[in-house]
Amino acid sequence: MAAGCSRSGDDSSAPSSSVSSSGASSSSTTAAKHADGDADQATVAADKAGRSWATAAAATITPGTQTYTEGAGQCTSNYVFTDDAGNVYLGQAAHCATTGKSDETNGCSAGSLPVGTAVTFNRQGSPMDHGATIGSGQLVYSSWPAMQQDGEKDQNVCAYNDFALIEIADADLAKVNPSLPYWGGPVGINTGGTGNGDRVYSYGNSSLRGGIAGLSPQTGESKADDPATGGWTHELASPTPGIPGDSGSAYLDHDGRALGTLSTLGVSLPIVNNVGDISRELAYARAHSGIAGLRLVLGTEKFDANR
Repeated sequence: MAAGCSRSGDDSSAPSSSVSSSGASSSSTTAAKHADGDADQATVAADKAGRSWATAAAATITPGTQTYTEGAGQCTSNYVFTDDAGNVYLGQAAHCATTGKSDETNGCSAGSLPVGTAVTFNRQGSPMDHGATIGSGQLVYSSWPAMQQDGEKDQNVCAYNDFALIEIADADLAKVNPSLPYWGGPVGINTGGTGNGDRVYSYGNSSLRGGIAGLSPQTGESKADDPATGGWTHELASPTPGIPGDSGSAYLDHDGRALGTLSTLGVSLPIVNNVGDISRELAYARAHSGIAGLRLVLGTEKFDANR
């Protein structure tokens, strides 16, 4: 089932958690090359990003912020990004802008709201209302329409490349900090995947939790990566798994590196979350978004796994 956006408690679509590859297209090969060889170029230290950031204590727009996409549902943001022009972006899942049904899970064919769709950043959203709006932006990239435009054929990419970018409005840039709440980081990007039992860390912000902050920090353990998925997804088990509304949220590996973005919720017991690999999702965006110099901004706060 989807770990998708919350629509007054209902699930929306997300990619299937089990799919086999039917061969790599040229675009997915490019993404894999970026993931393996250009990880350093795909990140930038916060103090080298060419702009000032709000302190972590004062910032209101960060990884883990609630997002509401106009015409769709509530999700959770993942990482902060910037580019050569100095624009700032907040990541979310592509399926947060879905126009399809819950069983339309293939990003190479599923419907999506267009680039330019308005998105707000909110706090204290609930199944009854959106809470307080603290900022705004617009959808400027989504892997789903990008794959459709490119004619992507690799079924792993179609199933697991579930990533979008929201450009933050200029008026709200002073509210932004790139650190993951509670845990700190990210300190880099994981390009090697996960092993069985590796510890992972996340911060979900589903409106279904009713604003209880203590339920947002999450930990879990990874399962060994399935070679058949080509590194595009990671399975994770957690005592408090991601739920609808957490979709898109960031996961860090045991060293505090960006690992992925929450995409799906499995139906097995214990419940398993599927996390899209951010090194590949970002590489695909760098190759297909038209955004020059797109980079993930590392956190200002030190990662601490012992909170």
